[in-house]
Amino acid sequence: MDNDDRRQRGLEVRRKLFGDADAPNLDDPLIEVTIDHLFGDIWSRPGLELRDRSLITCAVLVALGKEAQLKVHLRGLLNQGLSHAAVEEMMIHLAHYAGWPCAVNGIRVAREVFAETAS
Repeated sequence: MDNDDRRQRGLEVRRKLFGDADAPNLDDPLIEVTIDHLFGDIWSRPGLELRDRSLITCAVLVALGKEAQLKVHLRGLLNQGLSHAAVEEMMIHLAHYAGWPCAVNGIRVAREVFAETAS
């Protein structure tokens, strides 16, 4: 597999999720691995749609209480057309599997993202 292909796939996935703003700093080794391996290899695998991967990622981030990354990936879900109502439904579902405190925190973060993206 050509590293340039991985990089291009990774950059394309990142663009679909997060748009063109804030171009990644590819001089940063962690960002480079994120683009090449995480987005270029893992997120680009066949078998799941990008939206499915985004939902899974958000669910795990809610369960782990990782607010900063949850905000980033919720924006990615919204960029793919997921509605606010669907995000809230995900939180209700997660309350039963990840625990009420995780879901309460997740919906709070989601509503912050909704407010930020409304303007």
